[in-house]
Amino acid sequence: MPSYKVCVYAICKNEEAFAVPFMESMREADAVIVLDTGSTDGSVERLRSLGAQVYQECIQPWRFDTARNRSLALVPDDADICVCVDLDERFTPGWRQKLEQAWTPDTDRASYRYTWNFREDGSEGCVFFLDKIHARHGFRWKYPVHEVLEFLPDRPCRSVCAVGVQLNHHADPSKSRAQYLPLLELAVREYPQDDRNVHYLGREYMFRGRWDDCIRTLLQHLDMPQATWREERAASMRFLAFSYLQKGQKDLARVWYHRSIAEAPNLREPYIDFAKMLYAEQDWYGVLFLVRSALRIQNRPPIYISEADAWGSLPYDLASLAYYYTGALSDALNAVDDAIALSPKDARLLGNRQFFLQKLAKVT
Repeated sequence: MPSYKVCVYAICKNEEAFAVPFMESMREADAVIVLDTGSTDGSVERLRSLGAQVYQECIQPWRFDTARNRSLALVPDDADICVCVDLDERFTPGWRQKLEQAWTPDTDRASYRYTWNFREDGSEGCVFFLDKIHARHGFRWKYPVHEVLEFLPDRPCRSVCAVGVQLNHHADPSKSRAQYLPLLELAVREYPQDDRNVHYLGREYMFRGRWDDCIRTLLQHLDMPQATWREERAASMRFLAFSYLQKGQKDLARVWYHRSIAEAPNLREPYIDFAKMLYAEQDWYGVLFLVRSALRIQNRPPIYISEADAWGSLPYDLASLAYYYTGALSDALNAVDDAIALSPKDARLLGNRQFFLQKLAKVT
């Protein structure tokens, strides 16, 4: 197997608390290069003491693509493999060997499994594949936020999947997302024909509770001729439904949930979000229909749109409650057992199970 020069590169600001686990995770690389963009908490000194090559630069005006490109420029020209990570991310041990097994001398880029978040019980939340491992030359970062690697040569990018490479994200929940909205608005102004950024902007408006802005932007996304990825279109439709629901326009919410299901029937998420709406309306048979439909989908797509709730205990939890309210106590017990198998420490689910057992005992 060929030997490659592997360099990790990252940007950093006030992440001293992550320095030790980060450097321990990245020690398999030949070099760890960090561009600090204005830390005041000792990040620079701590990372240097742990062996990182740390450079400092203030990026004004702030944008993620500029910072990433400046950090990439610090990687030596003779590096074979560049690994872009953040300080709150960690590889599982053995990642370099698995990466080198997949990489070939003419590889441009590698994808790998990424866990974006974890649930309260420690189980995986949102999981998909990233491709931020790349050759030293031929790439640049693009977009002010939610930046992506752009392949520059006029030929197809040669990609491999690095089977067994696992990167885990352990985000600091105290960090603000305040900068995301203005940067997304900037991205849409700079790249008005980029459907991805329009979708992200609409989603960000939803996160902020700006329902009318969300609706306007996501309708714009769906009208774009280049917006052809069905799963992302379905997500826009689902977010439209949720926004209309928050505005009290339930009929429109129903329309958009139905359209989301029709757009990407391979996704559980539209069924489950619609089921939550019907649960609030106490439409128990509607809940059961939607949850059963969702559970028929057995293969979880490895995309960022695949949300943890739809693949955790929630579908079985909703089913158990709907069964109970329709008088199907045995089915309610079976469903809550399935939910507990996925969330064994959930006190509410455990309490519901005892409640169902007591009800069953009274009728038998």
